[in-house]
Amino acid sequence: MSDAKLTLISHHLCPYVQRAAIALAEKGVPFERRYVDLAAKPDWFLAISPLGKVPLLIIRQDDGTDAVLFESAVICEYLEETQPGGPLHPADPLTRARHRGWIEFGSSILSDLWGFETAKDAQTYEVKRTALVDKFARVEAQLGEGPFFAGTAFSLVDAVFAPIFRYFDVFDIIAATGIFAELPRVRFWRASLAARQSVKDAVMDNYGDRLKMFLQNHDAWLLKLAN
Repeated sequence: MSDAKLTLISHHLCPYVQRAAIALAEKGVPFERRYVDLAAKPDWFLAISPLGKVPLLIIRQDDGTDAVLFESAVICEYLEETQPGGPLHPADPLTRARHRGWIEFGSSILSDLWGFETAKDAQTYEVKRTALVDKFARVEAQLGEGPFFAGTAFSLVDAVFAPIFRYFDVFDIIAATGIFAELPRVRFWRASLAARQSVKDAVMDNYGDRLKMFLQNHDAWLLKLAN
């Protein structure tokens, strides 16, 4: 048994789980992972997850009892406030607030991304593709020289966008989407995040195969565009 006091309840594809896993790795905190099947949620999971979603962070307290946190943003903020390791938020209050705003913007991209990957016809696919191009163009305007969102310091914004870019590592093998074609700073940021060890370790080796199976199960239009 591990001595870890933190257990991350996970799903293999969930980008919100990946945020928390990346933050834990960046903090250098030992933790266990426990995976659940969201298509057949076990009773123990439903009993501790108010929204029936992942991630959950189970914290073994000094008195032997467990506390449970839900929602990835809450989990990441808790880790930032309680765990050792380098800071993942800027010290300046205004800059920190702006980062939180871009974290929410990343969540909005995930909403469009869901529609993009589950689109079953050309029209829906193109509407969602255009929405993603527009949103990433806004991100492009915010980026500096990199390699990360705020320059040389890795932050929670990076932890949020790394799982977003990971989707496209799989999509690009299937078909060219053109979403990043005119966004050189975003492309550089994406490559820098992909090379980060915490990002690599946030998913299992079969992530790509699992995502392709998800696309097949949803009859995704993207698969019809296969190279």
